[in-house]
Amino acid sequence: MGDKKPEEERVIIAGFGGQGIMFMGKLLCYAGMMEKKHVTYMPSYGAEVRGGTAYCNVIISSEEIPSPVVSEPTTAIIMNSPSLVKFEPIVSKKGLLIVNTSLVTRLVKRKDIGVIQVAATNIADRLGNTRVANMVALGAFLATRSVVELSTVMAAVQEVLPSYRQHLVEINRQALLEGKRYVDSHSSAAIWSRITRGFGFG
Repeated sequence: MGDKKPEEERVIIAGFGGQGIMFMGKLLCYAGMMEKKHVTYMPSYGAEVRGGTAYCNVIISSEEIPSPVVSEPTTAIIMNSPSLVKFEPIVSKKGLLIVNTSLVTRLVKRKDIGVIQVAATNIADRLGNTRVANMVALGAFLATRSVVELSTVMAAVQEVLPSYRQHLVEINRQALLEGKRYVDSHSSAAIWSRITRGFGFG
């Protein structure tokens, strides 16, 4: 028992202000707490939020977490182009990038990480609310990483959304499901090929 390796996911979620980056981080952490896991959440605010990259650090672990800082993420969820430039270089080897291809136009350069490309903003548009692109991306992440159960995150949405936004609970849940369905339906396509060749995510 003492030799069991702790389960830990170190996540950076990044985009621009207004994309719900901090909400994604809070939702993941709340779901982790619901599953009795150790969690940390550290947002980055400031001038970057207005024009470049806003991001948060999230760690979910089976054991106590010594520091909330994520210097080498196992996963980065990237919602805009400046975020890809900033965080692609620091993702851990054999780590994972979730990329919102609706807004990120350049290709990922690294060959030692897994990449899932999902047109999160376009999918959110089809659902009728562009602002739930964050939940589409999060659903894609949860389809790939088993850090917390999708059902737990679905339940956490109602708890984390403030009272004046409770009318958005269902569309957020729908967006989570759409993100998962997108990944599941493309599991044999090109977006998944780099994951299945030796990265062992799922």
